[in-house]
Amino acid sequence: MNALAATNRNFKLAARLLGLDSKLEKSLLIPFREIKVECTIPKDDGTLASFVGFRVQHDNARGPMKGGIRYHPEVDPDEVNALAQLMTWKTAVANIPYGGAKGGIGCSPGDLSISELERLTRVFTQKIHDLIGIHTDVPAPDMGTNAQTMAWILDEYSKFHGHSPAVVTGKPIDLGGSLGRDAATGRGVLFAAEALLNEYGKSIAGQRFVLQGFGNVGSWAAQLISEQGGTVVAVSDVTGAIKNSKGLHIPNLLNHVKENRGVKGFGGGDAIDPNSILVEDCDILIPAALGGVINRDNAKDIKAKFIVEAANHPTDPDADEILAKKGVVVLPDIYANSGGVTVSYFEWVQNIQGFMWDEDKVNAELKTYMTRGFKDVKEMCKSHNCDLRMGAFTLGVNRVARATILRGWEA
Repeated sequence: MNALAATNRNFKLAARLLGLDSKLEKSLLIPFREIKVECTIPKDDGTLASFVGFRVQHDNARGPMKGGIRYHPEVDPDEVNALAQLMTWKTAVANIPYGGAKGGIGCSPGDLSISELERLTRVFTQKIHDLIGIHTDVPAPDMGTNAQTMAWILDEYSKFHGHSPAVVTGKPIDLGGSLGRDAATGRGVLFAAEALLNEYGKSIAGQRFVLQGFGNVGSWAAQLISEQGGTVVAVSDVTGAIKNSKGLHIPNLLNHVKENRGVKGFGGGDAIDPNSILVEDCDILIPAALGGVINRDNAKDIKAKFIVEAANHPTDPDADEILAKKGVVVLPDIYANSGGVTVSYFEWVQNIQGFMWDEDKVNAELKTYMTRGFKDVKEMCKSHNCDLRMGAFTLGVNRVARATILRGWEA
């Protein structure tokens, strides 16, 4: 099942549990606006190249729309729609005053020079500058984009609208980015795992973790988990997978990854088949890479007692059913990986106030939001007698539905 079908299915189940009327249900699914623009730039060799840029703005009942911009050759409109919709529910679960959006440009960033990427980003911004804005739609980095991309968007947008640091988040610190933003999603995963384990009278210390994915989110999560006394027994990335049942030495692994651009060849563990990473023996499994990795084929072999979804949509609905029967507790992505968008919200708040926080304040506020978010999800689980995924979806959908009705927008 693709991301859009799974998101729609979860939404419909949540709408049914909440008893939403069918007209309201339909209107909540339809995007507010879909934008598609042609971006033509001169390449370094003087030839012209055209790319398609797009932005799906899903819902703005609770506040400005928020979501990443990705540069990737296969940008699938269905996936972008699903991710924009997911951001609507995710920001509502986190209880931050945003709706969802997503966008990007169909290109291979690795094949473009820095100056070509800059020209492309600026042309894209020129085409959409009157459709984004501090109180309209606030982009952020995603696959294939980074803080530098955000700096170019900010600069180009400011030519039309005056200096506006709050128009994008995930910016360089020197241009109004927030301290703690880099580690935010990984730190949020730690706080989410802590909240879940507390329910069962456990803590991070003494638990055994496996991480699939060792990019920004996976590496920060591993570092913070090991600092809290958790044992990371196996990790994988695109280069390979490694395991040490006594625990990997994370500081050494981070140095190895920095030098070798991947976990492959790390001396402090044994190489294993990357395809077996999800079924390694552990207490907590953290998928932090691609969507759809836990499916009906491997779900029955998963040995973890808890799964904390750091990636977007890593577990498909067939696997959810198998895991539920086995008694595996899944902490869903729309809560577990919301640390990134929560600290993006803090960055936006700091920019609007023109007053920056220190890193301890950012991390303390994030912990407050993540802990409160878990309590809110659990309340919905009790009210509707459902699992954590449906608890999170009913929480998010209910908040958006209430805002929609209060604004007088229901059909």
